[in-house]
Amino acid sequence: MLGTHDATHLPGGLDTSWDRTWPGLDGWKRWLTVAGSTHPTFTDFPLMQRHFGLPGDELPADRAVTLTRAYLAAFFDRHLRGAPDGILAGPSPTAPEVHFQNP
Repeated sequence: MLGTHDATHLPGGLDTSWDRTWPGLDGWKRWLTVAGSTHPTFTDFPLMQRHFGLPGDELPADRAVTLTRAYLAAFFDRHLRGAPDGILAGPSPTAPEVHFQNP
């Protein structure tokens, strides 16, 4: 799961559905949150906000796109190509906004 780093989506947060569901998910999994993000951060909405001069997330649009691409590519590389976990193995100094949750 790649989610926002707010009181709703953190372990023990306002939305307890992930806390209840997480232990029942077997196999490989990661719970990552991104500081400065909101729910639409992981879509093309930040780019549209920037293009139209609308207020956006604390996380700049270009950084949101870079992080989304990097973590999705790492996920697919691992599961489709059998590549090592790379940035999915743990916190990275190149992505200090990304927090690995360990519920």
